[in-house]
Amino acid sequence: MEKTKVLFVSQEIMPYLPESEMSKVGRYLPQGIQEKGKEIRTFMPRYGCINERRNQLHEVIRLSGMNLIIDDTDHPLIIKVASIQAARMQVYFIDNDDYFHRKKVLLEDDGQAFADNDERAIFFARGVLETVKKLRWAPDVVHCQGWFTGLLPLYLKKAFNEDPLFTDTKVVFSMYDDEFPTTFSSDFAEKSLIEGVKAEDVKILENADYLAINKLAIDWSDAVIMGSPSINEDLLAYAKASGKTFMEYKNGEEYVQAYSDLYDSLVSE
Repeated sequence: MEKTKVLFVSQEIMPYLPESEMSKVGRYLPQGIQEKGKEIRTFMPRYGCINERRNQLHEVIRLSGMNLIIDDTDHPLIIKVASIQAARMQVYFIDNDDYFHRKKVLLEDDGQAFADNDERAIFFARGVLETVKKLRWAPDVVHCQGWFTGLLPLYLKKAFNEDPLFTDTKVVFSMYDDEFPTTFSSDFAEKSLIEGVKAEDVKILENADYLAINKLAIDWSDAVIMGSPSINEDLLAYAKASGKTFMEYKNGEEYVQAYSDLYDSLVSE
């Protein structure tokens, strides 16, 4: 029997970013799942604050070189990789000079989001899926963590669903307590359209904010996880009313086994 393949797409991963609830899960969940006998791949954005020399990132030439068009502008897709030796796992980084060279992650010091976070999220989601296609690696489960991954469930289900690599892929989305007050640009919905995605699919992004992108992810996922012990009440109610498989918050001693069991149940459906 083939190993179950799990693709982790994370907004934050230690040690590349400071320790947080999300970055700890991003670091230790893939290792734990791998130790349970599953095959894994892990992706995150290559934010400009990540020290490439210290973390030994290097470009993967055979995966780089594609251009992604967003809002009628070409943006080169650069793929880098680094290894977490203690976990015996690699982390792939989605990079681009326009979107990921500033020294902050997603928010300014005052908590306001970058004005182009919509395009950055679009580029990241598309970049991950295009790279997985180049790897010719067919994930059974894609686990998205954090709002910045919020477009990936939609793209997987609507734009990449006819690719044999993704035909039977299940999507899990983890919500976190990472809310911000800034609204996205007014043309987020329009910019997010790619072949296979219709305007009605992204209608929720017409007045896009933190809640909207999380709700979009919930709409197109197969299961939703409460990644923080407390999250926005509106979002929590939306997830519970969605009819999707829902998992309450699990602490550090519980989540690896609980998530592994969830993956198994989704794959066996």
